[in-house]
Amino acid sequence: MAKNTYGTGSFLVMNTGPDVVKSKHGLLATMICEPQQYALEGSIFVTGAAVKWLRDSLGLIRTAADIEPLAASVADTNGVVFVPAFTGLGTPHWDGYARGAIVGLTLGATSAHIARATLESIALQSADVLDAMHRDSGLALSELRVDGGASVNDLLMQIQADVAGIPVVRARTSETTALGAAYLAGLAVGFWSPDTIDAQWEADRTFEPRLSVDERAAKIALWRRAVERAKGWAQ
Repeated sequence: MAKNTYGTGSFLVMNTGPDVVKSKHGLLATMICEPQQYALEGSIFVTGAAVKWLRDSLGLIRTAADIEPLAASVADTNGVVFVPAFTGLGTPHWDGYARGAIVGLTLGATSAHIARATLESIALQSADVLDAMHRDSGLALSELRVDGGASVNDLLMQIQADVAGIPVVRARTSETTALGAAYLAGLAVGFWSPDTIDAQWEADRTFEPRLSVDERAAKIALWRRAVERAKGWAQ
């Protein structure tokens, strides 16, 4: 099982069972519960913060929620790729010298294309982490569970399913970070058990992948070309 929390940044965790998996692709190993269960964790520095940048610095949208209809007004990014490496790149690159880049601009590029490229950047960064998890663990996921503020964006979740190539299952309660803190406190005093907590999780909606294997591969290849151009910029 794996989950992704979409906030200012994004954080992915994959349960790898009772054995520690030592990563060769920039992931961290962490213990997630007792009895011993371990996970691989990946960190993305800028996801929701990229939407905030469009709102506060560029003025392309009035509220964060406005990005969804703007991005949905075009069928694709028209070749625009946005790498939001404002503070470097985290997993799996760990490049503190990377900087943000928007590539593929033409006179046909509009604010809608940039908005859609921003949503794609969130999903593609997450897909990179999922790929690293698969390479390290050898585990094939059947779904990705998602939560956090940006998970309410239906278009983003559909793009995530498309580029990850697996169903994306959104939790009914999006703010599960706060809920998890409450569960941990309850476990500590014996109010909850792991089984009762597990039974309370509910799905809100499942997003199925729509891209073909070739379409997905082409989109990821273009993304990785853009990432290479953003790397090492501040050196």
